[in-house]
Amino acid sequence: MAEPPVLLWGSGVEHLLTYGALMPLLEAALAKFSGGDTAEVLQPVRSSVALKKHVGVMGLMPAYMENDGILSTKVVCFYQRKPGSTLPGVQSTVLLLDPEYGNVKAVIDGEVITSMRTAAVSAISAKLLMRPDAEVLTILGTGRQALSHYNVFMEIFPFKEVRVWSRSKDNAERFSTSVRGPVKVYSSAEEAVRGADVIITVTRCTEPVLFGQWVKPGAHVAAVGACRPDYRELDDVLMKESVLYVDSRAGAMEESGDVILSGVEVFAEIGEVISGKKPALREKTTVFKSLGMGCEDAVSAKLMYEQWKAERS
Repeated sequence: MAEPPVLLWGSGVEHLLTYGALMPLLEAALAKFSGGDTAEVLQPVRSSVALKKHVGVMGLMPAYMENDGILSTKVVCFYQRKPGSTLPGVQSTVLLLDPEYGNVKAVIDGEVITSMRTAAVSAISAKLLMRPDAEVLTILGTGRQALSHYNVFMEIFPFKEVRVWSRSKDNAERFSTSVRGPVKVYSSAEEAVRGADVIITVTRCTEPVLFGQWVKPGAHVAAVGACRPDYRELDDVLMKESVLYVDSRAGAMEESGDVILSGVEVFAEIGEVISGKKPALREKTTVFKSLGMGCEDAVSAKLMYEQWKAERS
């Protein structure tokens, strides 16, 4: 008889994931996903159910990595909250299963996994696509994803200047005082973006918040918000004047309003760049549209579970 699942939840388990251990696993998973071998990563596009009464969507994100022996699924709910709402915009749980027996081995706080693996994948895109002399980082948004992106980008890149913008000045000021390094708060997104080498969009916006006319030629944009087909963070000018990279072509063409509504063709999946199948065009203005994938959650969940077991041995 299978043992009951382990519960890994809250701030007490965040130490089980480190960017140093996580990023190589994510790079390998992304390369495998884009390799075309279904035995490596079997992952359907996220399925969703509308939560009309609550102006939200529930998504299911299963993944099976046969050669790695990983089976997992994430249940995630997205909400379009009204300004000033104290309710969370995203809630998620990751289930790690034994692929042979089918039992749940661990129930894991999806917020911990989602925030760290998403930021780590954005950092991977920047490592591959931003110019080597990049010095100025701009973050549009001040929520949990903004914090995790700040942490990993400052851990692995030598940025000399960090800028932040939020529609709420109080949130931006709070963010700037919550991080270790110096952050300059801007009153407008345009001012924060002008001259930046790397721009991260982690907002809940449903209309464009980043415009191509503001973006420095050769800049790299990691776009994380707007994960619905009618949501936008980036305008058509930016989309059409940039080289577009994504985590998943199929996912982008079904879920990303930035891609669907702009009509821009995907140049490559980031996994194809990792494996050398497609080039990293650093000299161009690049956009990496991140929607998140089940295989990213899968390797993160396995790492957390194995770290937990190691601590108990």
